[in-house]
Amino acid sequence: MLRRILFSLLLLIPFAAQAGGPFDIDHRVAYDDSGIWARHDQLALEYGTIATVIGGSLILGDQNKLGDTFWRSLDSMALSAAVAQGGKWIFQRERPSQTDSPGEWFKGTKYQSFPSGEVASIAGAVTPFVIEYGHDHPAVYALELLPLYDSIARVKVRGHWQSDVLVGCAIGTGAGIWAAHRQSPLILGWLPHGFEVGLVHHFEP
Repeated sequence: MLRRILFSLLLLIPFAAQAGGPFDIDHRVAYDDSGIWARHDQLALEYGTIATVIGGSLILGDQNKLGDTFWRSLDSMALSAAVAQGGKWIFQRERPSQTDSPGEWFKGTKYQSFPSGEVASIAGAVTPFVIEYGHDHPAVYALELLPLYDSIARVKVRGHWQSDVLVGCAIGTGAGIWAAHRQSPLILGWLPHGFEVGLVHHFEP
């Protein structure tokens, strides 16, 4: 029932935006592809996050809390990316680099502004760590700065509208909460049991 409600709300977003409703936040900002906002820094964060999560999962396995959290992060990141990509194919929104109007929806599958897949994936990657460690180690909450940075950077280079990154962050956070509260990591359950041990334990004397 909850999934149906959320899906219905997502379908209403394009019409709310065109009517000048709750997504009046959407507007072009001054283009800035310099300094920390540069596209290559955004890509470094995205690829670095992917490499860290996959590497941590394979190296640590599921033999301790940290390894288990890496696998949940991988679940969350994969789900976030899949949901965001599905949204792109459905909503077909033009990017700020393609139009100065935020109300251009359903324009064809080559238009994939909504929602932000990068922000969704990064938010999905960090959320399980925040849930698992944030209470005892408050410094872990600083991980939330990563999707925040990427959200701002994507808007500054006109890759996304403001609502694109907000919904992307919500997708990643929701996927992270789901992954953190599963009985066991999903992707790990699909793989041979050897992956549960992790590379670091395979080579222990």
